[in-house]
Amino acid sequence: MKIREVEIKGHTALAPMAGVTDLAFRTVCRELGASYTYTEMVSAKALMYQDKKSRALLKLGEGERPAAAQIFGSEPSVMAEGAAKAIDISGADVLDINMGCPTGKIVRNGEGAALMQEPELAMRIIESVVSAVTVPVTVKIRKGWDKGSINAVEFAKMAEAAGACAIAVHGRTRSQLYSGIADWDIIAEVKRAVNIPVIANGDVFTPEDAVKILKRTGADLVMIGRGSLGNPWLFSGAEAAVRGEEIPAVPPLARRCDTAVRQFELAKEDRGEKIACLEARKHYSWYLHGVPYSGYFKEQISKIETMDDIYRITEGIKRELR
Repeated sequence: MKIREVEIKGHTALAPMAGVTDLAFRTVCRELGASYTYTEMVSAKALMYQDKKSRALLKLGEGERPAAAQIFGSEPSVMAEGAAKAIDISGADVLDINMGCPTGKIVRNGEGAALMQEPELAMRIIESVVSAVTVPVTVKIRKGWDKGSINAVEFAKMAEAAGACAIAVHGRTRSQLYSGIADWDIIAEVKRAVNIPVIANGDVFTPEDAVKILKRTGADLVMIGRGSLGNPWLFSGAEAAVRGEEIPAVPPLARRCDTAVRQFELAKEDRGEKIACLEARKHYSWYLHGVPYSGYFKEQISKIETMDDIYRITEGIKRELR
């Protein structure tokens, strides 16, 4: 598919997830088949104030193309300035606006999914951002705010009219958060209603799910979020499944651990050992999801403080578990 002139050659995108999709994890997912990635969402207002942590989140990896920088906010002028800064800092191919984040602290500020309740304001934001950058602008939304205000179709049509070049739809309302079952039919309705590419998001946990969601919705790309946690091999599996090829087997545990360690080493290079180890506490546990008798090692993982801890725990996992 193409987002204006930006070509995405595969079928899968890694969803932007705050506190998860850092440079290290994105790098591993790209190496294992993800065709398109987004930075973690960054506050436009923080960029205006030259916040160093926010700027750091916009760093792209070597060869991380095509990729999008994602920002959030609720003021058109601030979003325009933040968008320009985000592209200047990251050099990203696409600027994405988050209008789907359900987190309480975000929506309480009228940002993220809260904007689905304010379509006129959302339209002004999109128009302002489009006028501020030369790269394509895309929008990520949800099904609606709650079951009484499902407006994804109307919202998507508005976004297209405001200048958005593609739209990603998560098939849940804000009130659902991540509970229940994602509604793929609403994504299909959006696809039929607009003339820009549509990215389908929600409940893709297996390669077969990727095939099903694309077939059910007619979407142009599948976005994978929680399904990739501890399982970046889902991208290569999904790509193979969509192409009708044999799905490669997930590697044995020892090799999966090697991938996890590589991720943490990349994180250390990018953000330092302390932060890398804090991130490893959650990521390494995800890598062990479903592994029998891994409780002891998960407890050790929760106490990781140094890279030596990671290496020691990895040796124990390889020795004791299969």
